[in-house]
Amino acid sequence: MTATLAIGNYKPNNRAALVEAFDAHVIAQPNGIADLDEALRKGIRAVAYASGQRFGGAEMDLLPDLGVIANYGVGYDAIDVDAASARGIRVTNTPNVLNDDVADLAIGMWLMQGREMRAAEAHVRSGDWAKDGPAPLNRKLSGGSAGIMGLGRIGRDIAHRLAAFKMDIHYYARSEKETPGWTYHADPVDLAGAVDFLFVALVGGSETEKFVSKDVIAALGKNGVVINISRGSVIDEGALLDALESGAIAGAGLDVFVGEPQVDPRFLDLQNVVLQPHQGSATVQTRAAMAQLQRDNVAAFLKGEDLLTPVV
Repeated sequence: MTATLAIGNYKPNNRAALVEAFDAHVIAQPNGIADLDEALRKGIRAVAYASGQRFGGAEMDLLPDLGVIANYGVGYDAIDVDAASARGIRVTNTPNVLNDDVADLAIGMWLMQGREMRAAEAHVRSGDWAKDGPAPLNRKLSGGSAGIMGLGRIGRDIAHRLAAFKMDIHYYARSEKETPGWTYHADPVDLAGAVDFLFVALVGGSETEKFVSKDVIAALGKNGVVINISRGSVIDEGALLDALESGAIAGAGLDVFVGEPQVDPRFLDLQNVVLQPHQGSATVQTRAAMAQLQRDNVAAFLKGEDLLTPVV
């Protein structure tokens, strides 16, 4: 009988790999656990998790022999880690393998927003370039000031990329870090007030909900731009929309949203925002590496070996 339950809408190749490696039983969402045969539920020792739905104590209690939840992704805020710890269940994630792709997308959105690349491409495709002449001038980006909200692995990789653009780097973190001449801010409002561009790289979860608050957004000022590649929940989305619509800030680049994949329709009417479908890690190579690391964590647990990337 299988000892592994895979939860999520896995791509066919990743689903097949889980079945081949562990004879995994696969369901789409955690609310389907209750529908499983009791004997199957009692035999589950590992969960390979790839769902954005909440996985809490009630779901865990349906799997009495569960020992590990291996999350597919670096963000694990959908998993109630406190509930898992209280039940002696380990949690892993897939850090590092996706840092480059997420940081690359952050830079790409920043360039696309500031240089108005979407409008410029439309100017070419429509024939307006030949008919009406050059597109309007846009904004110089190199040599400005950038703030990193959350200097973890991805935040550092974003900062290193920005340094190549001759940017003055500022950051907020829970404590000051060893950094190559970057400026630390203990207060997020202070950080926003010191920079032109604010890159948000916070972890998700209740502790960071609306961390990028109305006051933080206001501190950016009319030339400020927000780039978010973390979670939609970390920004006060209503305050962000108000600021974008009123011109209180200059623009945004967003890969994540509250309630995604549903997006507030107010965003769709804005021309100063670059919108992406939560695709920071969405390259063939990185998604394969994430899936492999998830399987490696499951395999290590089932063999009684040390977990590769434990959260708890």
